[in-house]
Amino acid sequence: MKYFIAVCLVFTFNVLPGFSQSKKTDLPGIDIKTLDGKWVSAKTIQKDKPMVISFWATWCKPCVRELDAIRDVLPDWNDEFDFQMVTVSVDDSRSEHRVAPFVKAREWNYEFYLDPNSELKRALNAPTVPHTFLYNKKGKLVWQHSGFTEGDEDELYEKLLEVTKK
Repeated sequence: MKYFIAVCLVFTFNVLPGFSQSKKTDLPGIDIKTLDGKWVSAKTIQKDKPMVISFWATWCKPCVRELDAIRDVLPDWNDEFDFQMVTVSVDDSRSEHRVAPFVKAREWNYEFYLDPNSELKRALNAPTVPHTFLYNKKGKLVWQHSGFTEGDEDELYEKLLEVTKK
């Protein structure tokens, strides 16, 4: 009986090397909005491939610079990798109506979602925007980065290279 309890505790508290609880890095089941106003669960947005999620806002200049930098290299990345590029705007309900025209004017070709109450952002512990996450094709978080300076897209490229070669 003691052995059974010990084994249960080990698996419950995830102390065996090589074992992990899948819920720790999976996307949470928090609802986010599409640009056309439909609510979807964040858990359902990832297809069976690596996914980049960038949290941003229309008022955030570093966010815009990051997404512009990725836009410029995205055609080459799409030729090289099979991955998803997803953005989640944290513009609140008063300014979320600006997101779609903003995106169209910048010619960004990503999947766009809205997180008007920043619930997903908080659940993922993203303290500021821009904040970028990279998930492997199994939905596990493998890298994240906060802020943006020129050249950060090169680091993301290197991480994509690592994730897609596995």
